[in-house]
Amino acid sequence: MASSPARRRDAVARVLRAQRIGTQEELLAALAEAGHRATQATLSRDLARLGARRVSRPDGGAFYELPGPGDELSALRSQIAAISANGSLAVIRTLPGSASAVARAIDLARVPEVLGTIAGDDTIFVAPAGAARPHRLAARLAELLGAPPALSGPRAGARTP
Repeated sequence: MASSPARRRDAVARVLRAQRIGTQEELLAALAEAGHRATQATLSRDLARLGARRVSRPDGGAFYELPGPGDELSALRSQIAAISANGSLAVIRTLPGSASAVARAIDLARVPEVLGTIAGDDTIFVAPAGAARPHRLAARLAELLGAPPALSGPRAGARTP
């Protein structure tokens, strides 16, 4: 059955909210079961338009996730390992490979206390805007991300042997 783009995207959203889908092939199969056909290219565009992102699982692998209404930042909670601050920066530690997605979400949220972010593989440096204090910024980010309260000190959240 051919489906309109809006109906197909609604179906994609329903499937992603109902089950953990790891690949576009799995998603295409689930859509076919629901009576919708699409090509991989069309599905890629639908996923982008819906704001879907691939989220790493702590035990390996990944799955697609959609942001809920108003929770674009808190939806990333599972990717946050620790939030800390020193005298000049807030630092967010994430699961490996997640820092860029979290930093981009922070940038897109236009948090007034954030001047900008720099992301590596699992670490984000967050520069405070204007007179914002790094410790207060870390606490604000913890609140927005739905993460545990911010810790203090330059090595807070660092992994220990």
